[in-house]
Amino acid sequence: MKVMIIGGTGFLGYHASLEFLARGHEVATLSLPDVALGHWFPAAIQVQYGDVFSMTDRGLAQALTGYDALVYAVGPDDRVTPPAPAYPFFHARLVDASAKVIAAAREAGIRRSVVLNSYFATFDRTQPQKKLAERHPYIRCRVEQAERVIAEGQDRMDVMILELPYIFGAMPGRVPLWKDVLFERLRKPKVILYPKGGTNMIAVEHVAEAIVGAVERGIHGKRYPVGDVNLSWNGMIQLILHAMGTNKPVINIPRFLAVQAGKQMQEDHAKKGLESGLDPVWLMKDIMTDEFFFDPSESRQELGYRSGGIETAIEKTVYASYPEDFL
Repeated sequence: MKVMIIGGTGFLGYHASLEFLARGHEVATLSLPDVALGHWFPAAIQVQYGDVFSMTDRGLAQALTGYDALVYAVGPDDRVTPPAPAYPFFHARLVDASAKVIAAAREAGIRRSVVLNSYFATFDRTQPQKKLAERHPYIRCRVEQAERVIAEGQDRMDVMILELPYIFGAMPGRVPLWKDVLFERLRKPKVILYPKGGTNMIAVEHVAEAIVGAVERGIHGKRYPVGDVNLSWNGMIQLILHAMGTNKPVINIPRFLAVQAGKQMQEDHAKKGLESGLDPVWLMKDIMTDEFFFDPSESRQELGYRSGGIETAIEKTVYASYPEDFL
């Protein structure tokens, strides 16, 4: 197949490109010129530059003509804290933008599309008592994104959704986002204060396998929770510290103290005119102090991606964040 990856020079898009090439597909990308492409970037990938958030419908359709499949791998995740209010920001960049691209792809004759989404949408379905979409604008937009792009497929395009958890790994030319939002918070203090909970996580190479699997065999309208290892925060922190070559005590703070920290975070954001896509108070009350675990075996079987290697993926992420420490 001839595959167009929106965001193929980004973290997930780059690794998906490598996997598509390894399986014999032709690959092109439509991306922002925000990273210098060196010898590390495969010459076989045809690169177009463009901003899908500002391109016209006609311009998008022209750029997407001639391809069999599309992967939509752009848009802010929950680690981005935009100017308040958060909902219009995420709605424009997650819901409206992806719907515009999928509609253009449909008109260009593309027949299969995969949109990368969040595992928070999984838990919005499986744990309705938490009211995740109601309380968190980012999660609400992820739910709306899936609904919109599936509808845009109409009867002419298969659209599959991949709901992704914590992803570790690295790529040339980019500093991992985990450096500022997580690693620095673990690297600086002598004692780490963290809630008691956990999450699912996966190596980026296996996400790439899931993306290709969804293009090759995914079912229209299906939402696939993609993941690998269910790990406590303590377990994750120990893997990160080990990769950093250090060891520190970790003290699990109780839920009420985590909620207080969330209130302080919310106040700090408000002073700066910002609003998080995940409400900090409810984040600490219902997410960070809980175990966001799930069984990915069904999606693994259907999409054919592998498991394992999370320790190595975390090491790669740490090394890419602090290359000066590991020369």
